[in-house]
Amino acid sequence: MKKIVNYDLFSPELMEPIELVRPVKKLRSVKKIQLPEPLGPLSQPEPVKSPVELDLVQQAGAAPALIMPPYWTDACKHLVRKDRVMKRLIPQFGNTCLQSRGDAFSTLARSIVGQQISVKAAQTVWHRFAALPAEMTPDHVLRLKIDDMRAAGLSARKVEYLVDLAIHFDAGRVHVKDWQAMGDEAIIAELIAIRGIGRWTAEMFLMFYLTRPNVLPLDDVGLINGISRNYFSGESVSRSDAREVAAAWAPYCSVATWYIWRSLDAKAAQAA
Repeated sequence: MKKIVNYDLFSPELMEPIELVRPVKKLRSVKKIQLPEPLGPLSQPEPVKSPVELDLVQQAGAAPALIMPPYWTDACKHLVRKDRVMKRLIPQFGNTCLQSRGDAFSTLARSIVGQQISVKAAQTVWHRFAALPAEMTPDHVLRLKIDDMRAAGLSARKVEYLVDLAIHFDAGRVHVKDWQAMGDEAIIAELIAIRGIGRWTAEMFLMFYLTRPNVLPLDDVGLINGISRNYFSGESVSRSDAREVAAAWAPYCSVATWYIWRSLDAKAAQAA
């Protein structure tokens, strides 16, 4: 069975490329950006797709201005200076960046709902499930009936995973308020203690929710394929090979990974 990996297993907004708005002193000079029309949640490719199809949930009224992560400019300068491939890719895709929105619980809940199913199915099941609780919060999810969750299209195992996720949040077993001060591995350790969340999901959460700058997801198919195409002329690449390439990216592996994904988007568009 082919493994399906959802890059937007997270919140509806996490992985869409967005136009950068640089912080300025006068707020009036920051231009607002109109978000694109809703797309659909994203599935990791067979063989590979990067995060570009999303279900953007927009509130009524003008879209807020979106600001790049504070380290992004320094990261791009570092990568262009240290890596020949990044020197080519960053100018080509330099108007995009990671952007975190949503909340931690719904982000992880969506990751569970979307596991191992197609893009269309993930979107359908998520919308059905999200309509069940009055609010997408741990306590409201714990009040749901199992039969109603199953009727929304969730497997028995995913129901168990979502309940365990809600229990962890409701009981304070994950220290959301402390995450900003915690190291990456400490957060990963908390997350993988939740049923249905593995290391890859935890790393994607670090990148696209917490916008941590130096995450290297070596289990990610897109990253490995992107390194193969950009650095090894399409030859097979091991985790060791990928780690060696990424040594030049530190301390901004998340940013480099983002541009590797963007390069796969471009190649897919050219092949279409």
